[in-house]
Amino acid sequence: MALVLIVDDDPQMLRLLTDVVELDNHDVLLAQDGALALEYFDYHAPDLMITDILMPNKEGLELISETREKFPKVKIIAYSGGGSSDPESYLEFAIGMGADKVFTKPMPLGDLRKEIQLLLEES
Repeated sequence: MALVLIVDDDPQMLRLLTDVVELDNHDVLLAQDGALALEYFDYHAPDLMITDILMPNKEGLELISETREKFPKVKIIAYSGGGSSDPESYLEFAIGMGADKVFTKPMPLGDLRKEIQLLLEES
């Protein structure tokens, strides 16, 4: 069982991802933006973070970069629907910033579950 931090400004996406992560009996922390997510690291040590890219306050690319710098062992999955741009360009940046795996929205949830397990096994 691992601690998974899920970061998204969409409450429906937070609920969906929580349900997916809890299927494998992992504990979940939720944050509505990158700034709040970084605050959690002061009190908790998530094993894995799943983050959207486009969010208010502190967007996902900045969050990935800061997390990778301060907490290099945390596994990171990033996803994006792309907003008004192409999601692939955001996801390429996410990999460059240190994401371990990326997905476009809508994510294949079975693939997400498998990737979570694979990344946690690497820890």
